[in-house]
Amino acid sequence: MSMSMVEEGIHKSAILLMALEEDDAAALLARLPPKYVEAVSLAIAQIDDIPGQVQEEVIEEFFGGQPSSLIHACGGLEKAKALVKKALGKDAADMLAILQQTIESLPFGFLQKTDAQDILSFIMDEHPQTIAVVICHVPPATGAGILNGLPQQKQLAVIQRVAKMGQTSPEAIADIERALEFRMSMVMHQSFQKSGGVPAVAEILNVTDRATERMVLENLSKDSPELVEEIRRLMFVFEDIQKLADKDIQTLLKNVETSQWAMALKGSSQTLQDKIMKNMSQRASEILKEEIGFLGRVKLSDVEGVQQKIVDIVRSLEESGQLARPGNDGEEEFVA
Repeated sequence: MSMSMVEEGIHKSAILLMALEEDDAAALLARLPPKYVEAVSLAIAQIDDIPGQVQEEVIEEFFGGQPSSLIHACGGLEKAKALVKKALGKDAADMLAILQQTIESLPFGFLQKTDAQDILSFIMDEHPQTIAVVICHVPPATGAGILNGLPQQKQLAVIQRVAKMGQTSPEAIADIERALEFRMSMVMHQSFQKSGGVPAVAEILNVTDRATERMVLENLSKDSPELVEEIRRLMFVFEDIQKLADKDIQTLLKNVETSQWAMALKGSSQTLQDKIMKNMSQRASEILKEEIGFLGRVKLSDVEGVQQKIVDIVRSLEESGQLARPGNDGEEEFVA
């Protein structure tokens, strides 16, 4: 389906702006009437990469040569938004909203950033006419990826239909779009949870009896000590310290510096903070509160690093028999 002169001009303008430095492109975009800012921005949002030859042809048409500020031409919604923000400044909000809404309302808009192989897996067995409609409504690079993944015979059938495709009824497009979006959402857009992995092992061992836990970890440690270390880290986390008996908290306090507690408790629950401070003297508790206050804003990664060090100390004390983690029912284990 050939472009009108206006559409072609907008397409070329988009390629030109994509090929310029962002400041230069924004300056040019700012000079356009609002309706053309919207149209050109939309075109940029729908274009990914531009072949070098096409880029050179557009540049030559505009400038009669290749400007020194020419860069690799790439587009996309984020590129369009960046240019609009820089071009319109404080007046960009309305245009950005229009641009976002327009992109989302385009036929097959949900496929604009979907990988060709993902799309292909859902439409591989569809009729060539259906595949042709999809290819005509995704970015050219994505369409090419879909086409390349089809068997040769089907490739030809799809190409023939794309070449002959004229006006397609909005109802037909909407029907295909709804069906494909529904099928893909059932698989791709739902949030999957891992069914295995080290976290799953840690969760299982956390609810087994201690004898089974020890047997599994001891046997694993013979061949995979690193794996055992990773499992143990996940089995007991910093917040679990609040489950320790008071006498074990007091043992732990003797092995952890106040500065470490201050950093670690900065990102902990109030329940854990209360548990720790309850087992300190009033003076030590006041000092700890002051140190926490003095810290101000701290990086989460720094907090988590100190928390893990304290967890490692808990495990070390447990291994040496100086404290006992609570059993699975929250109570300590006893033997006669």
